Amino acid sequence: MDLTINGIHPCYESVNTTYVFTSNPSIICVILYIFLGSLSVATICGNLLVIISIIYFKQLHIPTNYLILSLAVADLLVGVVVFPFSMAFTITLCLYHEDLSCKIRDSFDVSLCTSSILNLCCISIDRYYAVCQPLTYRTKISVHVTVIMILVSWGISVLIGIAIIFAGFSHGTCEDMCSVDVVLANTMGPVFSFYLPAIIMLCIYLKIFLVAQTQVNSIQNTTCQSTKSGAIVSKMERKATKTLAIVMGVFLLCMIPHFLCIVFQPLAYKTAPVPVIETLNWLTLSNSMLNPFIYAFFYRWFRSAFRMIISGKIFQGDITHSSLF
Repeated sequence: MDLTINGIHPCYESVNTTYVFTSNPSIICVILYIFLGSLSVATICGNLLVIISIIYFKQLHIPTNYLILSLAVADLLVGVVVFPFSMAFTITLCLYHEDLSCKIRDSFDVSLCTSSILNLCCISIDRYYAVCQPLTYRTKISVHVTVIMILVSWGISVLIGIAIIFAGFSHGTCEDMCSVDVVLANTMGPVFSFYLPAIIMLCIYLKIFLVAQTQVNSIQNTTCQSTKSGAIVSKMERKATKTLAIVMGVFLLCMIPHFLCIVFQPLAYKTAPVPVIETLNWLTLSNSMLNPFIYAFFYRWFRSAFRMIISGKIFQGDITHSSLF
């Protein structure tokens, strides 16, 4: 009997009242594999480009880019480790089999995604000092401070990942009890791993936008509000607004549905269907694929580095000191 007909799962079939992975997968199952596999490849390739660019080109060895490098490493590990685990368990094992590997999957998932979120938060702090306090930026955001921020982000993420395994906390897709009975995990965990960093980022980016707008108005006043300068100012305002909207909009769009589900699921009369939980989880993971486009592709010097890497110029000679601007 094909489970696709019963609407249970496109990759399983029922044999003697037990669920087994079908030897004749449906079209939906094949499409799922191809789509999720493509997300993994895109995530790995995009973040590899960022990592190679920052490590190889000397011009990119600055504190801000070290934070972007840490973010890219976290997102790369999501693509390498979490995506394959999630593919296997979304489509096969974890839905119908309890296993330690399910908890390991959740551990990597939560810890790496938390690391990605905290790195995004560190980047927003770096941008705050760069825009709002440019005169003291180099002294306050040094390489030493950047390394400390990176270590703290990864340290918190690793501790949360370990807690997932030893305390038995889970997303709820592997075990029936974990999302209903472990209320602490579904409230305190999201608060520290998502809501608090998200609120901090929102406040910081709002402050950055207000300061940038004030600076733009100041420039407009000093140029006597000429038509040409007014057009330039208007363009700067639109670009700043668009960039901040994309940064926070994509981040919140990917993260909020999943974390809202985690918080409110224990309060619901019925647990959310597995496909809903898995879809929201994959939406969260997709942020790791989008981060290279948002935080790297928007910078002209990264685009120049990417072109050199993709074209193979880095293998034709030593161009580590090449100008990317």
